[in-house]
Amino acid sequence: MTICGNLARINERIRAAAEAAGRDPASVRLVAVSKTRPAADVIAAFGAGQTLFGENYIQELVTKLAEVHESVQWHVIGHLQSNKVKYIAGQVAMIHSVDRISLAQEIDRQWGRVGRSCDVLIQVNLSGETTKSGTTENATVQLVRECALLPNLKVKGLMTMPPFFDDPEAARPYFAELRRLAEAIAAQQIAGVEMAELSMGMSGDFEAAIQEGATLVRVGTAIFGTR
Repeated sequence: MTICGNLARINERIRAAAEAAGRDPASVRLVAVSKTRPAADVIAAFGAGQTLFGENYIQELVTKLAEVHESVQWHVIGHLQSNKVKYIAGQVAMIHSVDRISLAQEIDRQWGRVGRSCDVLIQVNLSGETTKSGTTENATVQLVRECALLPNLKVKGLMTMPPFFDDPEAARPYFAELRRLAEAIAAQQIAGVEMAELSMGMSGDFEAAIQEGATLVRVGTAIFGTR
């Protein structure tokens, strides 16, 4: 299948999953994960109607920022080192992987330098796996409160990566838990904080994530092929 054909198939599956859950398909956005793929693949996907792309590695993203001139929107979805933030200040629409206050402060500082504000999601490690980034569930509310005080940051929601399962149903409890956590934070009505976005679900389990409330699904392999 071509990138165009793969995108059509994924978008149809997103629509069907949303409708099965009684949701408006427009409430779910597809983040095409273009890590390790050349700029030509991004341009091909853009030609097929995809505008939102997610990158894991800053060095790779910086290269694509120079090579892709189409009006795409970039999201950072991977672990972000504070010393790399300066390279992307003002050039990405959202960072999904804020998991510590020191990183949030550096994003605030760098976006402030270019006179912009950055939309961020708080990454929560619900599984407790040491190989995964993310703040703990118990520490999430405090991190949200601290981020809310930073003038050039806007907290828009939460992100998680469940453990890898062959059965997508096994990931569902983690998606449901992230939604419950977001609802609990929203109920606190923290000034300047929205819980509008839930970034969860990937190629193997995004339908379950949509049924549990995902608004951003991160799909790479099913669009671009195996890496």
